[in-house]
Amino acid sequence: MNQDMSIVSLLLHASFVVQLVVLILLGISVTSWAAIARKLSALKHIKNLNEEFERVFWSGTSLNELFNAATQNAKMSGPMERIFASGMREYQKLRERRISDAGTLLDGARRAMRASFQREMDVAESQLAFLASVGSISPYVGLFGTVWGIMHAFTGLANLQQVTLATVAPGIAEALVATAIGLFAAIPAVLAYNRFSHDVDRIAIKMETFIEEFSNILQRSLGSAGTSSSASGH
Repeated sequence: MNQDMSIVSLLLHASFVVQLVVLILLGISVTSWAAIARKLSALKHIKNLNEEFERVFWSGTSLNELFNAATQNAKMSGPMERIFASGMREYQKLRERRISDAGTLLDGARRAMRASFQREMDVAESQLAFLASVGSISPYVGLFGTVWGIMHAFTGLANLQQVTLATVAPGIAEALVATAIGLFAAIPAVLAYNRFSHDVDRIAIKMETFIEEFSNILQRSLGSAGTSSSASGH
């Protein structure tokens, strides 16, 4: 009896629709776990690269040296370093065009950094929508398999003269397996989505803070340059 009521035995004797639903949910579960593993590694890599760049940035290294290093190691750089490089690149391009207005220079650098920030956030938020979909849809897919299985079980009981718990239990149990597997696929996806969303928000806050801090540094640099030029003019 225990062998007949095992999950494998129940699925082998389930209807085709229930078996198909279970296979779909198992495939979704495997795919979501692979996405979770990739996302966990990717976010950890992003945080490590950002922390390393922040350490170098605030160590006193000149902006030109940082920009040269970011340009040479573009493929190995992190999101924050790429944001910095885009701002410096736009800033230097405007300076090469003989633009001396501080507001124009700062606005150009800030716009370039904001555009780079949006690109980086698109990458950081990738696969979150998939995990959210798995978490919200999987229980309903499992429920569909359960409802179909129960309907199939009761249809088969219609021709029996005497219905007992022993005859009803296998059909109900094999139908409920679909709901259980749906929850098995959904719960890890929901937990991972909430965790990753929190991590992505923290990364976004750090990068936005860096944009503001770097903009202040450029503004102070332009202010000191303007003061020096005014003094030399007098």
